[in-house]
Amino acid sequence: MAEPLAERLRPRTLDDYIGQQHLVGEGAVLRRMIDSGRISSFILWGPPGVGKTTLAQIIAHKLETPFYTLSAVTSGVKDVRDVIEKAQKGRFFNEASPILFIDEIHRFSKSQQDSLLGAVERGIVTLIGATTENPSFEVIRPLLSRCQLYVLKSLEKDDLLKLLQRAIATDVILKKRKIELQETGALLRYSGGDARKLLNILELVVESESGDVVITDELVVARLQQNPLAYDKDGEMHYDIISAFIKSIRGSDPDAALYWMARMIEGGEDPQFIARRMVISASEDIGLANPNALLLANAAFDTVMKIGWPEARIALAECAVYLATSPKSNSAYLGIDAALALVRETGNQPVPLHIRNAPTQLMKDLGYHDGYKYPHDYPGHFTEQQYMPDALKDRRLWHGQHNPAEEKLWQRMVNYWGERFEN
Repeated sequence: MAEPLAERLRPRTLDDYIGQQHLVGEGAVLRRMIDSGRISSFILWGPPGVGKTTLAQIIAHKLETPFYTLSAVTSGVKDVRDVIEKAQKGRFFNEASPILFIDEIHRFSKSQQDSLLGAVERGIVTLIGATTENPSFEVIRPLLSRCQLYVLKSLEKDDLLKLLQRAIATDVILKKRKIELQETGALLRYSGGDARKLLNILELVVESESGDVVITDELVVARLQQNPLAYDKDGEMHYDIISAFIKSIRGSDPDAALYWMARMIEGGEDPQFIARRMVISASEDIGLANPNALLLANAAFDTVMKIGWPEARIALAECAVYLATSPKSNSAYLGIDAALALVRETGNQPVPLHIRNAPTQLMKDLGYHDGYKYPHDYPGHFTEQQYMPDALKDRRLWHGQHNPAEEKLWQRMVNYWGERFEN
């Protein structure tokens, strides 16, 4: 049986590598490191199908150094230690450290990551990690501090078109067929910047046709509808489905939220990934309309960490339904973005003197803290005074939205501040 097209077309050199020119183009950071013949440990962070594994393999081939691979999904602490021992025994004096490539490093537990730390510190192995998740959340700080972080981007339209042309012209199987790319819109749309998904779809469409193949948008859509999972090998619809899940919660559809969650569960998705996205949704989409949503989402995340599968699915489902059926507000989300934009626009505005701290006599003499009114000394624990910088004293950033919880908060602000909050 022939290898999949994506595997047959995997680049072997940097010159054949498509995309990520900010990292591997002439003069770019990774290209310089590779050309020097010595690399330090690093982590590649980016969406699926953008060339993380391929890049690691190219580096190992270019440096002619032993290359070990572990998958965080199937490897335990013992596997990590076995590889480190092999690397230590097989290395000659002054030779470049063997490369240890760990795919989906975000799925490694703390104990697994701890078992790597010493080998990375002592240079027994050069670690290359690949992850689709933000490493600052998933990789322990001591390990992360010893690795450079490089961000890979989804492939651009020109990159994907170049890849299609290369596949048709050079692949040992496809070049035997007469293939015309009449339209590419559907191919690009369904691939979502994922090279592997693009090649899987191309292969599916070509294999479904006999004789000459004229690829049109209509043909691509028809073939994918007939084979809805054919372009989802190894869970490549990860980002499409999590997007559908979050949008279902935001749109207050508990049935759709449960359906997309079930799709993720059946596809082997990491339950922590689902739980983490619900914590974000509780803050971003529900927010002050129902502050309990964030508490429940955090409790669901905690439950997943404590009990795991299969029971954790119940806590996740409870949370998904609660979030979907909760009132929605993004006022806090809009408020912090407005505040960040204001800070970037206006720079470092001075803190008003009366709300500065005055721990020294000099500061007191300069007027620090002078005139500050302690709210607890006043009826209702409130008294009007200026907290914003002078130049921004009339600017509003938070605007309450029309739901019962925020109406109460807004009305309290009107009672406190009067006209400032009435508009």
